Amino acid sequence: MPVTAINAESLSYSYGERAAIRELSFSIGEGCLFGLLGPNGSGKTTLFRLLSTLIPVQKGRLDICGHDVSTKQEEVRKQLGVTFQSPAVDVRLTVRENLSCHGRIYGLHGSVLRERLALMLERFGLADRASTLVGQLSGGLKRRVELAKGLMHSPRVLLLDEPTSGLDPRARQDFWDLVLNHIRGSGTTVVVATHLMSEAELCDQLLLLDQGQKVAEGSPVELQGRLAGERLTLRMRDAAAVQTAVEKAVNSSVIVSGNQLSVRVNDPATQITILLNQFRNEILGLELTRPSLDDVFLELTGRSLLVSGDAHA
Repeated sequence: MPVTAINAESLSYSYGERAAIRELSFSIGEGCLFGLLGPNGSGKTTLFRLLSTLIPVQKGRLDICGHDVSTKQEEVRKQLGVTFQSPAVDVRLTVRENLSCHGRIYGLHGSVLRERLALMLERFGLADRASTLVGQLSGGLKRRVELAKGLMHSPRVLLLDEPTSGLDPRARQDFWDLVLNHIRGSGTTVVVATHLMSEAELCDQLLLLDQGQKVAEGSPVELQGRLAGERLTLRMRDAAAVQTAVEKAVNSSVIVSGNQLSVRVNDPATQITILLNQFRNEILGLELTRPSLDDVFLELTGRSLLVSGDAHA
């Protein structure tokens, strides 16, 4: 049977009168890349704080690696590696010094520390920067140091909070290549809180959150498979002016965003032909894509994943 790395039962957490998480239950298997996906205010940050033992469990139960977070925090923390959204490396120290300090905090010393340090420097492409002050590194290399630091003590669970925030596309790709290669080689369970579709689609399993509640759970393919048809996006001269007429033409509701109309279509060839015949002079461009995770979220909640909310939730 699959080994469970994290198990949550009826978790709830409130800030005063405001509920940030409500009756949340889920399970994460060992070695899984598990994504927490939702807009700002969905509860991702609060759940991440609970998982990383930064705030206490108020209601419900949370077990990590077989330990109850409420009563065995010290044991839980030994199993965790954490990379926060905000930098947590000392820019006044070298790469080697940052990793070495973190290793000593977790009880590594002597030959064990030296071997682990050499392995992390090599694995994350930092060997030639070992003596460089972290403050002199690029954003992408700083993130590599953060990742290597979080894995210095061989944690069973790695928590990543918006780990590629502020990175350019190439640095973001490099970061995820390192994470995925590490998972394949070590069996580490990784939990990532993100709002990026490209990162969510890398995950084995996803938990979709909205206003502190579970909207859906499953693999990206399973979640996208919930929606029939494909998504047709039309760029119009004046989207609002033709919205009602387009809805009648395709017999489906349409979402307006600026001068774009989006509609789910089950018979793309026929429906595109109808739209081109009827709105040829209004259509500036069109794109047909498979349902996205944002489409799934929109279908289930009536809101886009890109909707902003309370950044502290």
